[in-house]
Amino acid sequence: MLSGHRSAWRRRGGKSRAARIAVPLAIPMALGLTLGIILAVSGSHTTQIAQSAGTASASPSASGSTPADPSDPPAVAAAAAVPPAATFANGQTAFRQLGDLATVPVDGTGAAINLNQTAAEAAASMNCTLTVPANPLSAQGLARPWQLGDGCSMAYAATEGAFVEATILSPNGQVQVYNPLVITAGTTAAVTPAAPTIARGSQVIIDVGFNGTNLVLQGHGARQGRCVDALGQSLIGQVSACNAVNFYNLANSEIARGALTVPSAGTSLLDGQPCLTTRSFAVVDQDQSDNVITTYLINGTGQTAQNTPANAAAMMGATTLVNGSDDKLLAAFLDPANGCTPFTAPDTTATGGTSGSQALNELSARVNQQGTIAVTPPNDEMTLVNSAFSIAKTNVYRSLVDQPLLAGNVNATTVAEDYCQNITNIQPARNQVDMTREQNFGSPVAAVGNTLATFMGNRLSMSFVNLGCANFGLTNPVTVTLDGNQVATAVTYGLAQQTAKLPAAATPTATAATPTATAATPTATAATPTASATTGTGGPGGGTAGPPTRQHRVGHRFDNPSRM
Repeated sequence: MLSGHRSAWRRRGGKSRAARIAVPLAIPMALGLTLGIILAVSGSHTTQIAQSAGTASASPSASGSTPADPSDPPAVAAAAAVPPAATFANGQTAFRQLGDLATVPVDGTGAAINLNQTAAEAAASMNCTLTVPANPLSAQGLARPWQLGDGCSMAYAATEGAFVEATILSPNGQVQVYNPLVITAGTTAAVTPAAPTIARGSQVIIDVGFNGTNLVLQGHGARQGRCVDALGQSLIGQVSACNAVNFYNLANSEIARGALTVPSAGTSLLDGQPCLTTRSFAVVDQDQSDNVITTYLINGTGQTAQNTPANAAAMMGATTLVNGSDDKLLAAFLDPANGCTPFTAPDTTATGGTSGSQALNELSARVNQQGTIAVTPPNDEMTLVNSAFSIAKTNVYRSLVDQPLLAGNVNATTVAEDYCQNITNIQPARNQVDMTREQNFGSPVAAVGNTLATFMGNRLSMSFVNLGCANFGLTNPVTVTLDGNQVATAVTYGLAQQTAKLPAAATPTATAATPTATAATPTATAATPTASATTGTGGPGGGTAGPPTRQHRVGHRFDNPSRM
């Protein structure tokens, strides 16, 4: 999603509650960069999953360098003196649950999270709690509201809002989507949710998205729902999920035996290019596969409701609340702009509705994405432990979205290096191919780019910086022209293929089994840049080897392009 471990940029724009606009953000909204945090895996608890276009049959892909992606545009092939780097996207997915529920949570730097905040403190930290209702995987449990707390309010959903999305898979391969409601603690729902119908033997995954910095799941329901928000005490940040591994195990089994059919991603009706998925290097950003498609309504008194036609009619003047999400970027912007159709299912939140979901997007990507496959890397800020790369936490994140796990002995810096090389070499060429159409399509976030095309270019430029790709000898491939408000008005791409170089001194992988709280909370370490009209790259992203520092993120709008 277009957010990040919201360091100085988010805090800088926080302002006091009195000065902030109480309710947020109209659809369609944004997407892009987020972060994830996750846990280690034992090889004995994994199961082999393979990917192929349009089918779920499984033949393991090679573990070395990756063949060219069929979705790569001709510009890539023309400049392809440099083959794609290894993707670390083959092998095993989680067989059993990885990760934990943090009880004494810390962020990715190791700083303690305050669980007893005032409203003013919540506005400054953008850290919140979310209480999970009892038996959240049951039909009745799905209809019970989740409660946003610790000083946070859905009235300030742009920086504090949480969003919940359930995908339900029956034993015979039928899929439905349902969006449980989030309310502010101490309020009631504007409209009481109706429960979905769930067939016996179904598996339910609940994906949680967040517009703030760190979200802590609480309540007995979180354990009943087999929810995960951390590796030990180290929070993933915005991303959490319940019953993810069980859901994907059933889905993968049903795909293999033909009970669940995942439609082909297809090709663009406009130019014949392969349609994109959330695991395409032409789509990903600094924190791929994060957040959800769910939206809510909020009335003038701060009560929320599920976003259905009936509720919208009953709540005249209500505002739509949106979670900045890579999944919504794909489904609501990139697919329609390029003549493609997302994977959707009946949405039982509303009678006769249909919707995509994060889980459906991940299943589509697993089945359809070929060639150079993008999966969450250890330089995603949400996978850091004590500011260091962590194979264990990266694997926790991957387990929540059905991605193949990293081997325990892999060099995390090599994985980060190869991810940077692939995104640098693949995404500019596809963006260039799609630019003409996307210049005529509305921007997901007007504060980031004035069209979809400029938004995508600015997002890539900022991702390059946030991932620390310059540490691997790479040059930012995007030149962004910004107006006086730091909005991208033009982008150009360097299409020369680059080769990443492993730094001489690689940062070791974090090995602490259970990260614990530290006493102090670090402050922002860089000054806020002023807005000015300029043309240039998105920033140096330089420094020593290892994960990108907080300073890399200061002042970059991609940390929160959606302003959510």
